[in-house]
Amino acid sequence: MSQAVVSVNAGILLPVLAPAVGAAVVLVTDVAVQHLRRVHYLIALASLVVGAVATFAGLGMVAGAARRTLCLPAGGQCMYVADSVTTTLQLAALLAAALTLLLSWPDDKKQSPGSTAVIMSLVLTATAGATAVAGAHDVGSWLVALELATLPTVALVALRGARSAISGAIALLTAALVSFALLALSAALWFTATGSGFLTPAAALVGFHDPVRRPILVLAVVVLIAGIGFKLSLVPFHAWTPEAYDGAPLPIAAFLAGVSKIAAAAALLVVIQAVAPLGEPPLAAMAIVAAVSMTLGNIMALRQDGVVRLLAWSTVAQAGWVVLPLAAVSSAAVHASGAYLLAYVLATLLAFAVVAALVQIRGAARARDLTEYRGLLSAHPVLASALGLALLSLAGLPPGVLGLVAKVAALRPVVTSELWVLAIVAAANAVLGVAVYLRWLLKVISSPEASEQASPPAVPDGAAPVAARAIRAHPATLVAVGLTAVALVLTSLSPQMLLGMLGR
Repeated sequence: MSQAVVSVNAGILLPVLAPAVGAAVVLVTDVAVQHLRRVHYLIALASLVVGAVATFAGLGMVAGAARRTLCLPAGGQCMYVADSVTTTLQLAALLAAALTLLLSWPDDKKQSPGSTAVIMSLVLTATAGATAVAGAHDVGSWLVALELATLPTVALVALRGARSAISGAIALLTAALVSFALLALSAALWFTATGSGFLTPAAALVGFHDPVRRPILVLAVVVLIAGIGFKLSLVPFHAWTPEAYDGAPLPIAAFLAGVSKIAAAAALLVVIQAVAPLGEPPLAAMAIVAAVSMTLGNIMALRQDGVVRLLAWSTVAQAGWVVLPLAAVSSAAVHASGAYLLAYVLATLLAFAVVAALVQIRGAARARDLTEYRGLLSAHPVLASALGLALLSLAGLPPGVLGLVAKVAALRPVVTSELWVLAIVAAANAVLGVAVYLRWLLKVISSPEASEQASPPAVPDGAAPVAARAIRAHPATLVAVGLTAVALVLTSLSPQMLLGMLGR
């Protein structure tokens, strides 16, 4: 007979409830009073801010401490557990979603007012799923929350309506369906092996100590990693990534690179924390996936001439770095993975924000073409400096100190566990990654072509000169660039601040 939940703490659940309620309020407001485009944005931003503030109480908790709710009676298991890593990832997801809203603000002026409510509700719903999966510790809630974080993004990619958007949405939907099938299968295998519906070390140990059920448990973990691999863009489950990124509106591509990756990594960390006591065999596949992902991602990124596709392949490579420390069975592996994820998301979102600003200034064709970034430093020094900081952070080079610290943190568990082959592959990919991002950075800081200096761009008949029109980026986009750049500078000056939030 099922047991009723006797412990419900709305304050602990607020990071999940705030965006979920915000999505409902946006839809109800749109039905009651139509054509309130800016009001929808403000409601969405307010709900994300409320959720972010609610995470502050859980930041920096000591190891082993956690906030629990949705618990079963008589000291039973809790379906929602938020430790310092969980809370920090929730905060990152909420802030990344807020950045997406800032980047989408100017683009929405070109859309019908009715679509604003749809976009806002989908973004908030996916964000609620991302925050929920980080704290979900029962298989049912974990699976539902992960899909809730995924399926709205398919619609967000397709809403643009272009052929490339439809192609990207189909690729993302196909990956989502395959991923769900694998995750559903792994959930059944987990229950068969452990007899429990909770993702906890105690449940895993029950199956591991039974020689008959042990192979089923190992298979469940491998299938779980494969299912999450689709969402995290790990090789060989990565094929949808460049298509979806390139076809989606730029703010949604940033959402895929930020919130969606946080959701996938948070889901993976829940599983890793549950199976870590089992030792190395269940996690052996993680080393292969990490090595192949970072290698293929870097090689393909070097071949790209479009900045969005370059960032998409960069996501594949960086996903390998995110899971790299998880190949080692140590208490520091989860914290190292979380730290690298946050550093990657922050730098990548800054790069997307700068590209979004340049789309408004130069047009989509030029802003998406890597060759058009030549001379950006002389034309737009502030934007070029922000982009340079993002690229250096992704490469792990000063002054992007946060990226360097994140790479060292990711390598430390691997070296400590004496996984020397994996460490050598990671070091080689660190050098290869430098080539990827310096290729873009060298164009930014190089001098413009002589032909560009000699003649101004053509102006249509009857139009004002470019200088007179003073084309500028939308203020919301500039705010997104500024806030993300400041956050990256502060965390580079004091990386321990970020590590402290994770509870180290």
